[in-house]
Amino acid sequence: MAVLPIYTYDHPILREPATPVKDITGEVAAFVESMITTMHNADGIGLAANQVGDSRAITTIDVSELEECAGLPPMVLINPVITAFSEDTVEYEEGCLSLPTLRDKVVRPKSIQLRFYDLQQHEHSLEIDGFLARVIQHEVDHLRGKYFFEYLNPVRRAMAHPTLRRIQLGQVATSYPLYDPRKHVAHKQSLKKLAHKRGK
Repeated sequence: MAVLPIYTYDHPILREPATPVKDITGEVAAFVESMITTMHNADGIGLAANQVGDSRAITTIDVSELEECAGLPPMVLINPVITAFSEDTVEYEEGCLSLPTLRDKVVRPKSIQLRFYDLQQHEHSLEIDGFLARVIQHEVDHLRGKYFFEYLNPVRRAMAHPTLRRIQLGQVATSYPLYDPRKHVAHKQSLKKLAHKRGK
Protein backbone atom coordinates (compact mmCIF):
# COMPACT_ATOMS: atom_id res chain seq x y z
CA MET A 1 0.00 0.00 0.00
CA ALA A 2 1.01 3.60 -0.53
CA VAL A 3 3.09 5.58 1.94
CA LEU A 4 1.23 8.85 2.47
CA PRO A 5 2.90 12.18 3.32
CA ILE A 6 2.29 13.31 6.89
CA TYR A 7 0.83 16.76 7.52
CA THR A 8 2.61 18.90 10.08
CA TYR A 9 1.96 21.88 12.34
CA ASP A 10 -0.07 24.01 11.70
CA HIS A 11 -1.99 22.79 8.64
CA PRO A 12 -5.70 23.67 8.96
CA ILE A 13 -6.87 20.05 8.68
CA LEU A 14 -5.07 19.24 11.93
CA ARG A 15 -7.30 21.76 13.70
CA GLU A 16 -10.61 20.55 12.30
CA PRO A 17 -12.81 18.09 14.24
CA ALA A 18 -13.01 14.80 12.37
CA THR A 19 -16.10 13.73 10.43
CA PRO A 20 -17.74 10.46 11.57
CA VAL A 21 -17.51 7.54 9.14
CA LYS A 22 -21.03 6.62 8.02
CA ASP A 23 -20.26 3.47 6.03
CA ILE A 24 -17.21 1.20 6.33
CA THR A 25 -16.57 0.37 2.69
CA GLY A 26 -13.77 -1.28 0.75
CA GLU A 27 -12.36 2.18 0.09
CA VAL A 28 -12.19 2.80 3.84
CA ALA A 29 -10.39 -0.52 4.35
CA ALA A 30 -7.88 0.32 1.61
CA PHE A 31 -7.28 3.75 3.15
CA VAL A 32 -6.70 2.15 6.55
CA GLU A 33 -4.09 -0.16 5.00
CA SER A 34 -2.29 2.89 3.62
CA MET A 35 -2.47 4.51 7.07
CA ILE A 36 -0.89 1.44 8.67
CA THR A 37 1.84 1.33 6.01
CA THR A 38 2.52 5.05 6.55
CA MET A 39 2.61 4.64 10.34
CA HIS A 40 5.07 1.74 10.17
CA ASN A 41 7.23 3.52 7.58
CA ALA A 42 7.60 6.43 10.02
CA ASP A 43 8.28 4.10 12.99
CA GLY A 44 5.14 5.50 14.58
CA ILE A 45 2.84 3.79 17.06
CA GLY A 46 -0.28 5.78 16.21
CA LEU A 47 -1.67 7.76 13.32
CA ALA A 48 -4.89 9.74 12.88
CA ALA A 49 -6.49 10.19 9.46
CA ASN A 50 -6.15 13.97 9.49
CA GLN A 51 -2.39 13.53 9.84
CA VAL A 52 -2.43 12.25 6.25
CA GLY A 53 -4.92 14.84 5.02
CA ASP A 54 -8.20 12.99 5.50
CA SER A 55 -10.91 14.40 7.75
CA ARG A 56 -12.59 11.10 8.67
CA ALA A 57 -12.64 9.86 12.28
CA ILE A 58 -10.16 7.00 11.89
CA THR A 59 -6.99 6.17 13.76
CA THR A 60 -4.56 3.25 13.63
CA ILE A 61 -2.43 2.09 16.55
CA ASP A 62 0.34 -0.49 16.86
CA VAL A 63 2.25 -0.70 20.14
CA SER A 64 3.21 -4.37 19.76
CA GLU A 65 6.94 -3.60 19.46
CA LEU A 66 7.04 -2.05 22.92
CA GLU A 67 8.04 -4.39 25.75
CA GLU A 68 5.18 -3.36 28.04
CA CYS A 69 2.64 -3.92 25.24
CA ALA A 70 4.14 -7.06 23.66
CA GLY A 71 1.48 -9.29 22.16
CA LEU A 72 -1.14 -6.59 21.71
CA PRO A 73 -2.49 -6.70 18.14
CA PRO A 74 -2.64 -3.57 15.99
CA MET A 75 -5.87 -1.62 16.38
CA VAL A 76 -8.08 0.27 13.93
CA LEU A 77 -10.45 2.67 15.66
CA ILE A 78 -13.30 4.06 13.60
CA ASN A 79 -15.41 6.83 15.16
CA PRO A 80 -13.65 6.43 18.52
CA VAL A 81 -15.15 8.15 21.55
CA ILE A 82 -13.62 8.23 25.03
CA THR A 83 -16.62 7.98 27.32
CA ALA A 84 -14.84 8.18 30.69
CA PHE A 85 -11.43 9.05 32.18
CA SER A 86 -9.89 7.85 35.44
CA GLU A 87 -9.08 10.32 38.18
CA ASP A 88 -5.62 8.76 38.50
CA THR A 89 -3.07 10.37 36.18
CA VAL A 90 0.41 9.56 34.95
CA GLU A 91 3.16 11.66 33.36
CA TYR A 92 4.96 10.39 30.27
CA GLU A 93 7.06 11.90 27.51
CA GLU A 94 5.22 12.21 24.19
CA GLY A 95 6.16 12.94 20.62
CA CYS A 96 4.16 13.17 17.40
CA LEU A 97 4.75 12.41 13.72
CA SER A 98 3.11 15.76 12.89
CA LEU A 99 5.47 17.55 15.28
CA PRO A 100 8.88 16.12 14.36
CA THR A 101 11.68 16.90 16.86
CA LEU A 102 9.24 18.11 19.55
CA ARG A 103 8.94 16.01 22.69
CA ASP A 104 7.76 16.87 26.19
CA LYS A 105 6.17 15.33 29.26
CA VAL A 106 2.39 15.29 29.38
CA VAL A 107 0.06 14.35 32.24
CA ARG A 108 -2.94 12.25 31.19
CA PRO A 109 -5.55 10.04 32.87
CA LYS A 110 -4.15 6.58 33.56
CA SER A 111 -7.15 4.69 32.18
CA ILE A 112 -10.11 5.33 29.88
CA GLN A 113 -13.33 3.80 28.68
CA LEU A 114 -13.44 3.68 24.90
CA ARG A 115 -16.17 3.07 22.34
CA PHE A 116 -15.36 2.51 18.66
CA TYR A 117 -16.09 0.46 15.52
CA ASP A 118 -13.70 -1.92 13.78
CA LEU A 119 -13.37 -2.60 10.05
CA GLN A 120 -15.98 -5.35 10.29
CA GLN A 121 -18.48 -2.74 11.55
CA HIS A 122 -18.55 -4.28 15.02
CA GLU A 123 -18.95 -1.86 17.92
CA HIS A 124 -16.65 -2.26 20.92
CA SER A 125 -16.70 -0.80 24.43
CA LEU A 126 -13.44 -1.36 26.30
CA GLU A 127 -11.71 -0.24 29.47
CA ILE A 128 -8.05 0.43 28.68
CA ASP A 129 -5.19 1.47 30.93
CA GLY A 130 -1.45 1.97 30.83
CA PHE A 131 0.53 3.04 27.81
CA LEU A 132 -2.13 1.99 25.30
CA ALA A 133 -4.63 4.31 27.00
CA ARG A 134 -2.17 7.18 26.58
CA VAL A 135 -1.64 6.47 22.87
CA ILE A 136 -5.38 6.30 22.27
CA GLN A 137 -5.91 9.63 24.08
CA HIS A 138 -3.20 11.20 21.93
CA GLU A 139 -4.78 9.96 18.68
CA VAL A 140 -8.35 10.83 19.68
CA ASP A 141 -7.06 14.32 20.50
CA HIS A 142 -5.85 14.55 16.90
CA LEU A 143 -9.36 13.75 15.72
CA ARG A 144 -10.60 16.60 17.92
CA GLY A 145 -8.09 19.02 16.41
CA LYS A 146 -5.82 19.11 19.46
CA TYR A 147 -2.02 18.79 19.79
CA PHE A 148 -0.28 17.22 22.78
CA PHE A 149 1.68 20.41 23.56
CA GLU A 150 -1.58 22.14 24.47
CA TYR A 151 -1.46 20.25 27.77
CA LEU A 152 1.82 21.92 28.72
CA ASN A 153 1.96 24.82 31.16
CA PRO A 154 2.52 28.31 29.70
CA VAL A 155 6.26 28.24 30.34
CA ARG A 156 6.78 24.89 28.60
CA ARG A 157 4.58 25.98 25.69
CA ALA A 158 6.62 29.14 25.29
CA MET A 159 9.81 27.08 25.24
CA ALA A 160 8.32 24.88 22.51
CA HIS A 161 7.44 27.82 20.27
CA PRO A 162 10.77 28.02 18.35
CA THR A 163 10.55 24.33 17.51
CA LEU A 164 6.94 24.71 16.42
CA ARG A 165 7.93 27.61 14.20
CA ARG A 166 10.66 25.55 12.53
CA ILE A 167 8.16 22.74 11.91
CA GLN A 168 5.66 25.21 10.50
CA LEU A 169 8.30 26.55 8.11
CA GLY A 170 9.36 23.07 7.02
CA GLN A 171 12.81 23.44 8.57
CA VAL A 172 12.94 19.92 9.99
CA ALA A 173 14.40 16.69 8.63
CA THR A 174 12.55 13.38 8.93
CA SER A 175 13.03 9.83 7.71
CA TYR A 176 9.45 9.84 6.39
CA PRO A 177 7.75 12.00 3.75
CA LEU A 178 6.02 15.19 4.85
CA TYR A 179 3.25 17.02 3.07
CA ASP A 180 4.60 20.16 1.43
CA PRO A 181 2.09 23.00 2.00
CA ARG A 182 3.75 25.01 -0.77
CA LYS A 183 2.40 22.52 -3.29
CA HIS A 184 -1.10 23.13 -1.95
CA VAL A 185 -0.66 26.90 -2.23
CA ALA A 186 0.79 26.61 -5.74
CA HIS A 187 -2.09 24.38 -6.80
CA LYS A 188 -4.66 26.86 -5.45
CA GLN A 189 -2.90 29.73 -7.20
CA SER A 190 -2.87 27.86 -10.51
CA LEU A 191 -6.60 27.16 -10.18
CA LYS A 192 -7.27 30.86 -9.54
CA LYS A 193 -5.25 31.84 -12.61
CA LEU A 194 -7.12 29.30 -14.72
CA ALA A 195 -10.47 30.56 -13.43
CA HIS A 196 -9.41 34.15 -14.15
CA LYS A 197 -8.44 33.27 -17.73
CA ARG A 198 -11.74 31.50 -18.27
CA GLY A 199 -13.59 34.52 -16.96
CA LYS A 200 -12.09 36.81 -19.56
